[in-house]
Amino acid sequence: MSSPLPIHVALVGYGFVGKTFHAPLIVATPGLVLHTVVSSDPVKVLADHPVAKIVPDLAAALADPAVDLVVIATPDPLHAPQAHAALDAGKAVVIDKPFAVTLEEARSVADHAARAGKLLSIFHNRRWDSDFLTLKALISDGSLGEIVQYESHFDRFRPVVRDRWREAPGAGALLDLGPHLIDQALQLFGPPTSVFADLAIQKDGGQAPDYFHLLLRYPRLRVLLHASQMTVASDLRMAVHGTRGSFVKQGLDPQENALKAGIIPGSQGWGVDPRPGTLTVPDGEGAASRVVAGAPGDYLAYYAGVRDALLGHGENPAPPQEALAVMELIDLAARSAAEGRELSL
Repeated sequence: MSSPLPIHVALVGYGFVGKTFHAPLIVATPGLVLHTVVSSDPVKVLADHPVAKIVPDLAAALADPAVDLVVIATPDPLHAPQAHAALDAGKAVVIDKPFAVTLEEARSVADHAARAGKLLSIFHNRRWDSDFLTLKALISDGSLGEIVQYESHFDRFRPVVRDRWREAPGAGALLDLGPHLIDQALQLFGPPTSVFADLAIQKDGGQAPDYFHLLLRYPRLRVLLHASQMTVASDLRMAVHGTRGSFVKQGLDPQENALKAGIIPGSQGWGVDPRPGTLTVPDGEGAASRVVAGAPGDYLAYYAGVRDALLGHGENPAPPQEALAVMELIDLAARSAAEGRELSL
């Protein structure tokens, strides 16, 4: 069933994720209106969005018949219960990654959305990173040949434990950054045959894993997904090797920093990466390299896709079935690390 324009959005949570990512992207997407924000800090919200309706709790937002879409940008343990409540209220739902804390919770929410006949979408925004879009194009046009090794990193140097829920017991890097890296790998290559994972707490006083290294095994291809918060030289983003060439990219997509700086999504130069990757191909007895300018990143494409899906004009940009595949690999990786062995899907 399609929804009329404008689509009224209730954003649940106005912490870092809600304020920095979701609110600016919602406001910048034609056809969407940031109608309501659920927050205990109305002064903070109104400073950025003076015409938004501020309510103190989710129940107040769900009771408003004007709200069409609920965007959940709260701490991970709240994702599943808040999604169930929104679906019970007849609302469409977007959930920030990860889908839920556990695979069982994610499956329960996906089943609920299917029974209710409501759109459920997971915010896998890194599908629209500049480097990822560039790599997809290089694979599509055959520049790399058959990929035999794919190495993808989200490394940082944050050696001090901070008092935040992301670093509390039960959380950690695999749930925080793993969905990005795993989702990109699945989008490119589909499900692997098996997974081997190593998780570690490397920070002094850490309570949740801040390091992971995953090996996804395919018949020929090997996929290495890596995240560390104790890496000073943290520049490598991806190194992709194929039968015809290699693509190496340094530095993260610029959109997150642009959002932090308050730059309006979609404005002039949006998503253009100042540090393009390098394509290296065989050249006689040696190799030749060239800079690949790459495609601009486009996080707005996610919310445009949600809008179009609600209007009946397009597909869900990140449907629950795809997000469940990510959660299945996170679950398998956690079990692999706990058991110290490779596990098959």
